[in-house]
Amino acid sequence: MSYLSPDVISTADDLSGRLHAVLALPSSGHSPRIQVSHLATQLALEHCDACRTLLSVGMVPSGMVVLRAQYEATVRAIWALYAASDAQIEKLTAVLALDSEQSAKNLPLVADMMAALAVKAPPEAFDALSRFKDSAWKALNSYVHAGIHALQRQATGYPPVLVDQMFRISSGFSIVAGMQAAALTGVQQVMHEVSGLTSSHQACLPPRL
Repeated sequence: MSYLSPDVISTADDLSGRLHAVLALPSSGHSPRIQVSHLATQLALEHCDACRTLLSVGMVPSGMVVLRAQYEATVRAIWALYAASDAQIEKLTAVLALDSEQSAKNLPLVADMMAALAVKAPPEAFDALSRFKDSAWKALNSYVHAGIHALQRQATGYPPVLVDQMFRISSGFSIVAGMQAAALTGVQQVMHEVSGLTSSHQACLPPRL
């Protein structure tokens, strides 16, 4: 069962293809900080693809879980570039082993990363991330942990307007991740092109973008 119009889905598919093309461009440097940000951006856009697919076929609770992961990967990408300390970046680039895994458990959670981004991130990116966290974070956590939102919606059904809203939010965060990928290239023209996708793909984006 699909809750979404074919036009919304096809526009989001096209947006995804254009953003992945930006990810394929070389970054402006090879520092560990840029590497972590780029990898987190890759994760964010992959999660967006998964969220889009799940919501398109009516697997709403799973789509909500992936949307939360998409949000966190987007926050991590921006935090890594603008706010993470060198020691934190070192933890994220260490060779995966038992001791490095344990060390990485002490990295900031979303609330801590957002607090750092409030003073260090580009205002437009922080504003989008903050608005979403204030309005939907608790509900998405409920889906992750099979809480009241997930159980009650599973029993009563999912309003199409809710599914459409979450689908558009996921597409909106793909623009935020795309802007991060564009910033990593260091090429102003690429950043302008990604910014222009907002107007050309409004059919799949939230009204405020």
